Amino acid sequence: KIRMFSEVPLIVIRKAKGDIDGVKALEAGADEFVTRPFNTQEFLAKVKALLRRTQRVGPERGRVVFLGDELIVNFDTGQVFLSGRQVQLTPVECDLLFELVRNECRVLTNSILMKKIWGLEPEKKPDLVKKYIHRLRSKLESDSKNPQMLLTERGRGYKFVKPV
Repeated sequence: KIRMFSEVPLIVIRKAKGDIDGVKALEAGADEFVTRPFNTQEFLAKVKALLRRTQRVGPERGRVVFLGDELIVNFDTGQVFLSGRQVQLTPVECDLLFELVRNECRVLTNSILMKKIWGLEPEKKPDLVKKYIHRLRSKLESDSKNPQMLLTERGRGYKFVKPV
């Protein structure tokens, strides 16, 4: 079920006998499985190897993404271009935009964005995400009052949609 909405790396931990078969776990979408009891060092090595493999793929690695005719995001250099001109973004604005672009058309809640971008719990600074979305809209949207790319899903969060 997780694979229906996410490509997050998955490791299944199973009992030595009587639990789900390792092959079934892999066929169901898991990336790796370990059998209990397991060696902690070996488990951590598998986690690190899986993260190395999965972090090499996707738009955040070695890619320039053309989002419509006007918006270009270069994940390698951290540069953003709009209508051929480089947009000057702060590191936080850049991180926020890249997170939204990586999750294109998916609604990201304030809580998720607070944790991923700032490492904070949402109750610490409830309006922080809203403030930075506003700043990004003012730099990227032709009409920040009527956004076309950085959309608000009322009561849920924010999502990025490719410009048409």
